[in-house]
Amino acid sequence: MNKRIYLKDWLLFKPYNSQTITDSYYLKLSNDVKQAITTNNQSFVLQRYLGKEAVNELACFLTSYFEDIISKTNIWNSFISAHKRLYKKQLPFYNVDEYYEEENNAQDVSFLIWYFLNTIQKEKFIAPFNYFIVETAEKVMDVFDEEWDYAPENEYLKSFYQIDIKEDDFYVARNLIDNILFKSYFFYTDTSFNLKENELEIFEESKKDKNIMMFLNENREATLHKSHTRLLSLTGKEWVSEILGNNHPLSADFLNISNRIRGYFFYKGQDDKDIFLEHIASSKKFNLTKKSYDYSDNLKKIDTIIFMGIVKWKDEWWFSGIQFQTPFDPDLVLDEKNSLESRKVVNFLDHQKKEVEEVLEKQLKAFKDFNNGLQIAFIPSNKIDEFFKAYIDFFNNSLNLSAKEIREAQKRSRKDGFFGIEDKPENYSEVSETGLVFFNPKSGVEIALAVNSAFPLPNNPYFEEEFSEDHIIQLLMNESFSIELSMYCIDNCKKKLPFFNKGVGKMYLDDIDFLLRFWKKNNYHTKPALTFTG
Repeated sequence: MNKRIYLKDWLLFKPYNSQTITDSYYLKLSNDVKQAITTNNQSFVLQRYLGKEAVNELACFLTSYFEDIISKTNIWNSFISAHKRLYKKQLPFYNVDEYYEEENNAQDVSFLIWYFLNTIQKEKFIAPFNYFIVETAEKVMDVFDEEWDYAPENEYLKSFYQIDIKEDDFYVARNLIDNILFKSYFFYTDTSFNLKENELEIFEESKKDKNIMMFLNENREATLHKSHTRLLSLTGKEWVSEILGNNHPLSADFLNISNRIRGYFFYKGQDDKDIFLEHIASSKKFNLTKKSYDYSDNLKKIDTIIFMGIVKWKDEWWFSGIQFQTPFDPDLVLDEKNSLESRKVVNFLDHQKKEVEEVLEKQLKAFKDFNNGLQIAFIPSNKIDEFFKAYIDFFNNSLNLSAKEIREAQKRSRKDGFFGIEDKPENYSEVSETGLVFFNPKSGVEIALAVNSAFPLPNNPYFEEEFSEDHIIQLLMNESFSIELSMYCIDNCKKKLPFFNKGVGKMYLDDIDFLLRFWKKNNYHTKPALTFTG
């Protein structure tokens, strides 16, 4: 562990590439932090999880937190504020009876070490209550306490996380989100790592393709708009709003940035201000501001097909990502209009929440009536499809619909299961001999495999105590399983499960929502698996 941290290592955690006046100070400090990390009584435990390069990264990461507090860039303090709003305390896991907001705290450093360890590697989940984390944090705090009165503010760093109160340009706003998600120390091992991994995969697969830059740009744009962070399962725009604060005029505008619509559009004309588009799959009309599109002169023929992404910012639709044009193609148009995947990308524009909730309530009631009053069924894997189809028939019959109405209903809605695996298998038995069918009140029917032993319920003949802890951990930590299924287990089974009555499992319950956001960052906010058309 004798290798020093060099400037190039330190700058990996910054949104700029060249040294500023304060970087030499913080570079030295990061080496002092590394010394504290690697020479305390518990350092051998930490180094079992981290290689030499990762130890350097941890030192830079913790020093960047200290720099953030000193420079008032408001990244860490925004996390504290958001966590406190959600959970009425500054941090999970640790005692915060003595906690000083807007200063550095030992609890902060403990939490950050835990966060770093569980994002830089995903093979093993490291509990926050390990003594080596607290011991290391105390040694790092000794370094920070000595420097508190002397550390310089990095004004240049602060400028990357701010925006003019009168800014109207979406691309300037987008760049701020980019800086937070991909160029800040706080998400270095989270969204920034994810982006780099995806870019490496694209490069390996397409390095000889002339369109590789287009692929990379589209990936970055998609990742920016879709990513949720491990911490609190927030999006980039939500973090920007938090960092700017409620008093900033653009804070609400960031929250109101729309979902990104990516798909095929008809060109329908233009005027001096806008280009008129029609989303082929849904027939919805959009006015694309010319401020965002440099190719309007190339659009001549009505019903030319354009593939592009668009985002709404300050009540205007802006071009987002890549674009290409193609002549009118009736086969493509037919495929798009028949594609529920393509139609559902605009679902958020229709205020259908009440209608969806009413449908789900009816389906839940029917499921319970069908399943002996229960919300969950445990059955052999080879009987799952049969069970599901029988339930659908039961639900349709409960509505007293005509055959024609049933066919129309099937066209208007679709139900997707969460299978607990990346793809639905041809045969569920390939994954597990038994499974469960759960009615999720927020999304619909959910199918889960290889977690039955997390549910010691009277109607579960497949519960096996020896597999219980493994199945609970799988249920909680695997992003494929919904929040609602996880909480159904906790709410109905925790008293009967030793995992939740002793040890770390019992401790997890105090911060279970925070942890579920961490484990299931992209699926924490369950969406209905219903698509309405017409």
